[in-house]
Amino acid sequence: MILTVDIGNSNIVAGGMDPQKTYFVERLSANLYMTSLEYAVSFKNILEMNRIDAGAISGCIICSVVPPLTNTIREALERVTHHLPLVVGPGIKTGLNIKMDNPAQLGSDLVVDAVAAIHEYGAPLLIFDMGTATTMSAVDKSGSYVGGAIIPGLKVSLDSLSSRASQLPRIGLDSPKRIIGTNTIECMKSGAIFGNACMIDGMIDRAQEELKGPVKVISTGGLARFITPCCRHTIIYDDILLLKGLLLLYLKNRPGN
Repeated sequence: MILTVDIGNSNIVAGGMDPQKTYFVERLSANLYMTSLEYAVSFKNILEMNRIDAGAISGCIICSVVPPLTNTIREALERVTHHLPLVVGPGIKTGLNIKMDNPAQLGSDLVVDAVAAIHEYGAPLLIFDMGTATTMSAVDKSGSYVGGAIIPGLKVSLDSLSSRASQLPRIGLDSPKRIIGTNTIECMKSGAIFGNACMIDGMIDRAQEELKGPVKVISTGGLARFITPCCRHTIIYDDILLLKGLLLLYLKNRPGN
């Protein structure tokens, strides 16, 4: 079993996987002030809660968009599994052709998403990863990563709205029943959920024009489950897309390959 770890701005997602099965997926809060020992205890607890012995882990791989946490998590995983984790970055073979002005600027999470999506669903495609930020990745029919977009995330937008407008409360993210709200909370939910869904539908329309044809659309990330059902385009929701990509990259780069 491979322990795959995605370090995001808000959450750390850990999955136990092999090519045949996903054994568990768990989330931790991303906390810059926790030590490697504290994270090691958290990972040890995750394994124990899922009745998995640390000896069953044959390797680890990390994808991180939070550089200050990368070494902390790497040390924690090494303490728990006694394996030195691979970290997605320079020197890792991905097989992805990146056609951007500066390929080195592309986030490791977007690379991993694209690797997984191409393997699972084929090209051309669009990938929407909805977390702290909402990102769109575009892959053309040749399987090349050609660019994308970065959009303020749903919770970032809502937090900003509530903090800047004193009469607007913080709200939950359950889907509104209709687009025309009849009270403040319903109006905010409509704007947040349907507004983001309409934005994604519009981005798909315009991206397909630039890609010169229809594409498959994949959504992933912690907030995708709230938005995807409200979109009018057909969108495949894959909540563990990035973890699948990490497994693929581990198998491509594991020692001895």
